[in-house]
Amino acid sequence: MYTKKDVFDFVREEGVKFIRLAFCDLNGNQKNISIMPDELERAFADGISFDASAVHGFGDEVGSDLFLSPVPSTLNILPWRPSQGKVVKMFCFVKTPDGNNFPKDPRYVLSKAVDRANGMGINVKIGSEYEFYLFKTDENGCPTKIPFDNAGYMDVAPDDKGENIRREICLSLVDMGIYPESSHHEEGPGQNEIDFRYNDPMAAADDAMNFLSVVKTAAQRNGLYADFSPKPLEDKSGNGLHINMSVESDDKSDLSGFFMAGILSHICEITAFLNRTEESYKRLGKMKAPGYVTWSAETRSQLIRIPAAKGTARRIELRSPDPSANVYLAYALLIYAGIDGIEKRLDPPDPVNVNLYSADRSLTDTLESVPHSLDEAKQIALNSRWLASVLDDVASFIDR
Repeated sequence: MYTKKDVFDFVREEGVKFIRLAFCDLNGNQKNISIMPDELERAFADGISFDASAVHGFGDEVGSDLFLSPVPSTLNILPWRPSQGKVVKMFCFVKTPDGNNFPKDPRYVLSKAVDRANGMGINVKIGSEYEFYLFKTDENGCPTKIPFDNAGYMDVAPDDKGENIRREICLSLVDMGIYPESSHHEEGPGQNEIDFRYNDPMAAADDAMNFLSVVKTAAQRNGLYADFSPKPLEDKSGNGLHINMSVESDDKSDLSGFFMAGILSHICEITAFLNRTEESYKRLGKMKAPGYVTWSAETRSQLIRIPAAKGTARRIELRSPDPSANVYLAYALLIYAGIDGIEKRLDPPDPVNVNLYSADRSLTDTLESVPHSLDEAKQIALNSRWLASVLDDVASFIDR
């Protein structure tokens, strides 16, 4: 946990030449500006200004000056940059000229959700499971739709050609102080998965943003393209972002049932944030991606499953999100939904312990479906009174 003094000491002692100040737009795209070490004092004192009108969702040309305020505890080194003239990065909060937090800064939205939970004596931990495809590139370095290999689930080399790249990714993450839990080949040709242990929500979101950069960089260094889109190949498995959550109160009481019930109650209202593209809805409802608002122990056709695990590894796994989501907003809204379940002492519905992909319509017709399209998901979000109570100006967060 670096302090401002630690950052100054690190930059001086390690010969750092460039400092990247990173933030995230509403679409979940990471942005940054590089400064030289001599500008670090100004960055901490006043922030570094940027043109907010050029950042998606941050405003127009009127009153467009915003400032990046670096968070020293997020300092890490970019291991793929030269050892001479090192480059480091810090995540930032976005501030207005008067020094207040910018309301549409996704990192700030998540911090408010975490503060509300902590203020209620509720501690939420989050871990993510990211899936992505590795595709070959053409002679100009442009991505193709030709998978890097034709291996299947948990296959090994030489069929699994992504083994060394996953190793490179994991070692780079460790160099950045981020510790993946496991990695393996997924079901699709050229498809891979890397999973992370649970962490506090803000650290988990920051780690996810770093992870995306590491994977894309490692793929490019190997002449490949990393594709995180929800459905890269029409007839193959889509890419999911499975979100694992555990919840505990300060008095150690079990709140997981209420928390899960809150998520089930509000999942359709926040689907537009968890599944942000039209392509997202081609993935849902098939090939282990859920299509109904249900839960079960272990069954992978459900929206939420409770994996077989013991002790601190027990968790709630939400299986509908995909990597198009802005993780800061996704984690924030899931926390708010879970809190609502706790406050209202909601009980989850009965589990549906069947394979919903092969279940008879006499059952599935009785179940609530997740939204079938992005337009439907957006409309549900815009009509949600609950969502309006936890997210200022819902419409401004949604493309229309």
